[in-house]
Amino acid sequence: MPDTIPVVLVTGGSRGLGRGIVLQLAEQGYSVAINYASNAAAAEETASACLKRASNSAQCFMPVQADISKPLERETMVSSIITEMGRIDGLVNNAGIAPSARDDILVASESSFEKLMSVNLQGPYFLTQTVARHWLEQKPSPLLKSGFIIIFVTSLSAYTSSVSRGEYCISKAGLSMAAQLWADRLAGEGVQVLELRPGIMLTDMTGSVKEKYDDLIAGGRVPQKKWGTPEDMGLAVTAILNGHFPFSTGAVIDIDGGFSIRSL
Repeated sequence: MPDTIPVVLVTGGSRGLGRGIVLQLAEQGYSVAINYASNAAAAEETASACLKRASNSAQCFMPVQADISKPLERETMVSSIITEMGRIDGLVNNAGIAPSARDDILVASESSFEKLMSVNLQGPYFLTQTVARHWLEQKPSPLLKSGFIIIFVTSLSAYTSSVSRGEYCISKAGLSMAAQLWADRLAGEGVQVLELRPGIMLTDMTGSVKEKYDDLIAGGRVPQKKWGTPEDMGLAVTAILNGHFPFSTGAVIDIDGGFSIRSL
């Protein structure tokens, strides 16, 4: 593929927020490595949708399987992307899972805690390490206006208590600090690191509690009184990658309809 089109790796890119991000990247002229853990059909469908939205016939959309909680699979994924697509210019750490059951923290299991930490925190932390070391050791020339870019997708749960899914809250709080750490370490290396913090988003992850959130939104808990969408996340990601925040790193951008506003 031509070495003039930036390549972005989006983890968890086959569905939910990740799919919204990938589709917006396609419209904006990027090539995308679409990471998925197990649902190959969803990844292929997303890649096909990208081809229909692509603005340049030279763009490439490559589904790539990897469980990001597993070191060997992370390393193999990055190597295959560089081999097949030639480069990586941006990394969007979007992949994440919710607890299989919303258990009170008095009874929640260690196995659930460990699983969420491995996927939601350990995986993206060390995937970032792998990609950053590639940039610093191989010294490729970036194709993005602002240099290389890493985006961490966290959650309002990084700062909002939910005692029926404590392990999720802790994993996202940790991921928020990971974004700060990597921003600090890479600021002088030509790498921007930003955190996007989505609010109540309409995805399959919130499907089982949609009625609860409908009531919260209608009651004003979200000042804009509407759900967030995967497209909202895609628009935010492309704004960053398009170079509209050149003097920002370590910043937290809330995509939450005003949920984070403190008011009396």
